Amino acid sequence: MLRALDLLRSPWARRGFLLAAVAAAVLALVVEREAAGRALDQVSWSFVVLALGLSVLNVLFAALSWRAVAGGLGVPLGVRDAAVVYLVGQVGKYLPGSVWNLLASAELGRDRGVGRRLTVGTLLVGVLLSAVVGAALVLVTLPGVGGTPLEPHGWLVLLAPVVLLLVLPPVLGRVLELALRVTGQAPARRRPDAGSVAAGSAWSLASWVAIGLQVLVLAVAVGAQPGVPLLRTSLGGYALAWLVGTALVFLPAGVGAREAVLALVLAPVLDAGAVLVVVLLSRVLLTLADLLAAGGAMLVQRWWPAQPTPRSRRR
Repeated sequence: MLRALDLLRSPWARRGFLLAAVAAAVLALVVEREAAGRALDQVSWSFVVLALGLSVLNVLFAALSWRAVAGGLGVPLGVRDAAVVYLVGQVGKYLPGSVWNLLASAELGRDRGVGRRLTVGTLLVGVLLSAVVGAALVLVTLPGVGGTPLEPHGWLVLLAPVVLLLVLPPVLGRVLELALRVTGQAPARRRPDAGSVAAGSAWSLASWVAIGLQVLVLAVAVGAQPGVPLLRTSLGGYALAWLVGTALVFLPAGVGAREAVLALVLAPVLDAGAVLVVVLLSRVLLTLADLLAAGGAMLVQRWWPAQPTPRSRRR
């Protein structure tokens, strides 16, 4: 990993990485173009546009969640710098290996005066926070919903507050220390504070709600009955799918596993054909949202070049 970080310091290596990452994301869209075309024939474009907008909000809210966490750890990036570091780096997740997004963000953070390993540490803490909030959302929404895998386990909702204990600042601080120790970095000067963790958790929840609503919109577009049960299924189903996909780190962006879990959760409320349409369009729209967000961040970088912070923050 350290050798890869050194390699990415070369401008040519960065360009090659960016091209490869974008190509991988575009390839994912091209591979699904025929199936996506058939799916689009079954869905009104107004629903598609709304779902795409929610996908973009999901990505942007996730970036703001990471920015809040990073700020609490002594990395107070402005919105435009944080957008470049996070959103452009995220395109790397479409490459096999599940570390390229971390490496890319580390180099982009270094350009802004933040140590590469510290950036990686904050990203790992951000992933943990997102996972904990997502797990709590699963426990609040899916247990007791008819037809879902957790239908007979309504008592699981009682575990949600216990899971949320994992986002307490002392716990996140220990995760950061472990991440920095593993990568050979000196201990962080600061630990997460309650304010930054609360802000990060709120933005993370907003991100989860946005992508859950994306699934709901697509499900309604293919015939699902709107209502609280569908809302719970959509919110909890995508969160559960993301958790499983993230756990399988060898799959680029969780591809395959995420769709399988989401399809399993949606099966009770949609017929098989409609489930495939929702799952496919959800993936395609989220990939497109990643590309749009990264492209927007690159335009921001071009129009407002980064202002490197003092070297005292390079660690």
